[in-house]
Amino acid sequence: MIGPDPSRKYPFEDLPYELDNKKRCVFLKHCITRDNILVGDYTYYDDPKGGENFEKENVPYQYSFSKEKLIIGKFCALAAGTTFITSSANHKLDGFSTYPFGIMGHGWEKIMDLSQLPNKGDTIVGNDVWFGYKSTIMPAVTIGDGAIVGTRSVVTKDVPPYCVVGGNPARIIRKRFDDRTIEELLRIKWWDWPIEKITRNIPAIVGANLEKLKRC
Repeated sequence: MIGPDPSRKYPFEDLPYELDNKKRCVFLKHCITRDNILVGDYTYYDDPKGGENFEKENVPYQYSFSKEKLIIGKFCALAAGTTFITSSANHKLDGFSTYPFGIMGHGWEKIMDLSQLPNKGDTIVGNDVWFGYKSTIMPAVTIGDGAIVGTRSVVTKDVPPYCVVGGNPARIIRKRFDDRTIEELLRIKWWDWPIEKITRNIPAIVGANLEKLKRC
């Protein structure tokens, strides 16, 4: 097989060159145990501390009672500190107190049902998305295919495909390509090709010649 094996946790582990920590990069799906987090093939998380604690450290407010999902597509690149704040982090805002009495238990859960807590919905990340260092994604955001999230950005709204966003709150800085090219890339969906076809056509995928990519 040419290319890293997506069934292995550590894609750097058998590289021929030296790295201080060959387990710093993980194919993220192998570090997921929760049913409400779904991650596609080849999506990686790169952190000098390792990625084994991604669920605990990078999705910190998703609980056993959480209904929302975090869905991340294929071929995404997550830099260290990328954090997803999911809907379970929300508190009620329409009452006099925002205190989440129900999650404390000991009888309070009968007075304030956990179903009363607000839920904005799922957080969905497309394919081939690049997250910069310590970017933060707020609840129920959808990030389109091919987008780039700048370092330390706080994403509070949906990000269209192939857009670069940055800042706090994150705003669109520019589109990566013109509208026609974006439309064609979303039609081609190279990330859904068989891995053998992807491997043969990596030069076209990382290049900028649309007509060449369309011929693949």
